[in-house]
Amino acid sequence: MGSVIVELQRNSTNWAKAVGEIVKMERKIFPKHESLANFFSEELKKKNSGLLYLELDGEVVGYVMYSWPSSLFASITKLAVRDNYRKQGHGEALLKAAIEKCRSRKVHRISLHVDPLRTPAMSLYKKLGFQVEDLIEGYYSPGRDAYKMYLEFDSE
Repeated sequence: MGSVIVELQRNSTNWAKAVGEIVKMERKIFPKHESLANFFSEELKKKNSGLLYLELDGEVVGYVMYSWPSSLFASITKLAVRDNYRKQGHGEALLKAAIEKCRSRKVHRISLHVDPLRTPAMSLYKKLGFQVEDLIEGYYSPGRDAYKMYLEFDSE
């Protein structure tokens, strides 16, 4: 059947099921203090946020969350792919789709934070043109830093 990227719609019939699966994944992948699991629905009810998930044979295997706090910039707030589905291009497909969504809102810049030790994530972001702007010490927790990275579009 192959994979399909779906935009989560607030009023869709599969909202609860999709969010349920995403929350499960979120709990597994991210340490507790970084996990959005407990307030996922609130996060998604915010006006300027979106979520795309990737379905493979009816199963949610990855997702990306993004928001556009202003008309000028957007940020990728989460990108995750289930363990046994990594290194198959799903993360890249999701990230590209999210970048397109942000571009369609005419933003000039997309930023994100990433743990410098997460090599696969770092290489994916660099591959798609993100550049390191800053190192933010203790971003995730004491002793766990983050790179702030950004992707800039030429204003057409």
